[in-house]
Amino acid sequence: MSLRLRLTLILGSAFVLLWSLAAVWMLFDLRNQLTLSLDQRLASSARMVAGLLAQLPPPQQGESATPLSTEQLGIPEGIACQISSVRGEILASSRAAPNSAFGLTETGFNERTIGDLTWRTFTLVEGDMRVTTADRLDERDTLKRSILLAAAAPVLLALVGSLLVLWFGLSRELSPLRRIRQALAQRSADSIEPLQIEGLPRELQPLVATQNQLFQRIAHTIERERRLTDDAAHELRSPLTAIKTHLQVAGMTEGEAARQALANAEAGADRLHQTLEQLLLLARVEGRLPFDENLQYSAAEVAQMAISDAQQQGKPPIELQLLDASAQRLLDMPRTLAIAALRNLLENAQLHTPPGTAVSLSVQFRQGKLCFSVRDFGPGVAPDKLAKLTERFWRNSSSQGSGLGLSIVKAIAERYGCELEFVNTDDGLCVNLLAATHT
Repeated sequence: MSLRLRLTLILGSAFVLLWSLAAVWMLFDLRNQLTLSLDQRLASSARMVAGLLAQLPPPQQGESATPLSTEQLGIPEGIACQISSVRGEILASSRAAPNSAFGLTETGFNERTIGDLTWRTFTLVEGDMRVTTADRLDERDTLKRSILLAAAAPVLLALVGSLLVLWFGLSRELSPLRRIRQALAQRSADSIEPLQIEGLPRELQPLVATQNQLFQRIAHTIERERRLTDDAAHELRSPLTAIKTHLQVAGMTEGEAARQALANAEAGADRLHQTLEQLLLLARVEGRLPFDENLQYSAAEVAQMAISDAQQQGKPPIELQLLDASAQRLLDMPRTLAIAALRNLLENAQLHTPPGTAVSLSVQFRQGKLCFSVRDFGPGVAPDKLAKLTERFWRNSSSQGSGLGLSIVKAIAERYGCELEFVNTDDGLCVNLLAATHT
């Protein structure tokens, strides 16, 4: 069901209900007022006839009596009127009155059935005479129906007109949504340009602005993926070429030279495997893929597991310092990503730590978060290059890594609201990772 039809049904139903209630109220009140007016007409006619009778000489009764004339009494046309004595003798009767007497002894308003007709009567006694005025109820009902129909027709016409105005008004006011839909339908699949639609109402402008922000985020994502693909193709080409060359050398030589070529090919395969794993992890983190891990680990446990992964033979040792009790707090992030972030920081520090020195990993509570500080004792990084440390495949001149480790750390930090700091010291580089704790 379309939005226009749904709004029309909702608002139209409300209009019909309100107009119907108002019409019923108005017509019911009109019917009561009409009945009251007709009754007042009977009473006024009876009082008028009684007033005229008071000005005429008393009528004679008996066989020689001269009947009163309705013209003398000024009885209105259409009203049945009978003038009778208190003993029931009819002294005068209008043309609309029945042939037989009403025979009412009660004064005021009454209903009387004579033959097949029902009358609404009003009786007034003045001296020795009784004045009765009456209306036929069927004629009253016919008059009421005609008046009520005449009053209901404008209400019905106004209701139908309101529904038509509502339908066309909604069509006109919803036309900006149709323009937005048409603009989106006409775009190509790879179009990321912002929507440019003029004359939109104020309520729809945030919708288009949000849509344009979505296009902008999609553009950034596409650009990031394109850059990743280009960089990955460039970075993977070199180790693959080296592996192929070493294998060719091994095939053409024998003895120690062949074994050395195979060893070099194996080392190149290891580097390629590590680079691919880093690329897959980076794509998974930046792609917002889920890491479903319900187990919560403390900062100390994560630090020890990261050290176990990074500590390999021939690499500088890693010293762990738990500076306060905050190391027992639970981290508010998946264990896999926490270990991966710390392992990359430790491996990066090992690459820049000279032989005979150790990498330092300390854990403490700072600024409401757990702070993992990884410090090496290498040459440090020039201040103008600190901003490039987290760029993909960027390496310092003396670095032998894949150039993805710190990019992964940055992606993990952005995903889970962590802070990443690079601080040059007098004898190396200190990297601080501030992570939230589980409450």
